Amino acid sequence: MSPIAPTRTRRFHPAWIVAAVAFLALVGAAGFRAAPSVLMLPLEEEFGWTRTELSLAVTVNLLLYGLMAPFAAALMARFGLRRVTSVALLLVAAGAGLSVFATAPWMLVLTWGVLIGLGTGSMALVFAATVADQWFIQRRGLVVGVLTAGSATGQLAFLPFIAILVTDQGWRQASLLVAAGALLVVPLVLLFLRNSPSDLGVTPFGAPDTWVPAERPKGNAVRLALSTLARASKVRTFWALVAGFAICGATTNGLVGTHFIPSAHDHGMPETTAAGLLALVGVFDIVGTIASGWLTDRVNPRILLAVYYAGRGLGLLVLPLLLSATVQPPIIVFVVIYGLDWVATVPPTVALCREVFGKDGPIVFGWVFASHQVGAAIAATVAGVVRDSTGEYTLAWFGAAGLCLVAAVVSASITRSRRVALT
Repeated sequence: MSPIAPTRTRRFHPAWIVAAVAFLALVGAAGFRAAPSVLMLPLEEEFGWTRTELSLAVTVNLLLYGLMAPFAAALMARFGLRRVTSVALLLVAAGAGLSVFATAPWMLVLTWGVLIGLGTGSMALVFAATVADQWFIQRRGLVVGVLTAGSATGQLAFLPFIAILVTDQGWRQASLLVAAGALLVVPLVLLFLRNSPSDLGVTPFGAPDTWVPAERPKGNAVRLALSTLARASKVRTFWALVAGFAICGATTNGLVGTHFIPSAHDHGMPETTAAGLLALVGVFDIVGTIASGWLTDRVNPRILLAVYYAGRGLGLLVLPLLLSATVQPPIIVFVVIYGLDWVATVPPTVALCREVFGKDGPIVFGWVFASHQVGAAIAATVAGVVRDSTGEYTLAWFGAAGLCLVAAVVSASITRSRRVALT
């Protein structure tokens, strides 16, 4: 294909419009990922379901959220960002809306787990990686950081309102709020999200004059995702990233994201107060993830990952000592530090996938992200079992702290390697 002449007359590159719409889409899909931790206690009180039963629906959600990522990356490459993102948001809205009719745990598995898991998984963080890869040559790390922060902004935007609605109106109204949030973003996606710069006759932001657009993959998207996995699995760095990101998921979405509010409630803290603390994690995650993206453009990503995981482990180690019925300064310090570190791991992980696997990086990152959610799913279930069997979460916090130290060592040991051509 011949190069596309860069458009020098534009003062504002359309890549930033695409990034802004992608950010809003991630916010719209993020609402329900924060909701289960607030909804677990009301459902437990209304139906008498155990934490283990409720955790099963969250586990299915987390698994599908991760396992869909590599296939979503392949679908976006095959059919475009706009089509896949619109369908994903509709699935999130359907799952959240239909959950109000749940009268048995299996119905939550179907709505919370399957529908919303498929919807959020069809976007997830691989969506951020794909947008950055297709629309940006410069500032990729920063863009990934900003888009990743969109998930935290979803927590920030929805979680306090969900907690208030649950307290004043009930959990069903909270679910309907999430459905409405996802639906509101769909028109913006259809109007403003473009699949690639060539759709507008421009080059990616920061592209050289000789830039040539890549051909859109043809054939079966599932086969492309699976074949990429088969080739990437032969590379040692892939497994190091998988191990680290599985621990990342276990210690964020799986443990803190799902069980922090119930654990704080066990110590006598009101549910709305605990939800506010978790939302505050989202506030500082915005700062931390954007800063991590900026650093990723300048610092060895291996070093960043090792520092992030080690810091997270220390925070989890002391958390059982900080939880109480009231908000004390030490728990605020934990929230700030943990928020800065929440998904700061994403930009350096995406950068390593791109460094090692080139244009196959987004699909490879999809598989790495799948391990993130497998780890999250396991942690969500194990923590629920620990709570039901021991009456507290202490062992879960300590175990997660130990895993973070393992991730820090694994990340620091990733060696520099030549780019691997998978296709």
